[in-house]
Amino acid sequence: MATYVYETLPQQSGVTPRRFEVVQSMKDAPLQRDPVTGEPVRRVITGGFGLMGVGPPAAEAPAASGGCGAGCACHPGSRIPPL
Repeated sequence: MATYVYETLPQQSGVTPRRFEVVQSMKDAPLQRDPVTGEPVRRVITGGFGLMGVGPPAAEAPAASGGCGAGCACHPGSRIPPL
């Protein structure tokens, strides 16, 4: 089950949309109406979290090879030169 964020679509100007969460299966169709007020709603796309991979910590990872240069700040031990 996933938790989805929905936002009401007020029919009158000046009314603040209300956000709420609903736990649904990924197979369920998105809600069309707020279960409390009956107002039309839309699903809000939000950032999630996740594991980026399994492996050694960055300090133990082998040195990367690629297009990055010295001072790129994306590899352990690299430094950004002062301006």
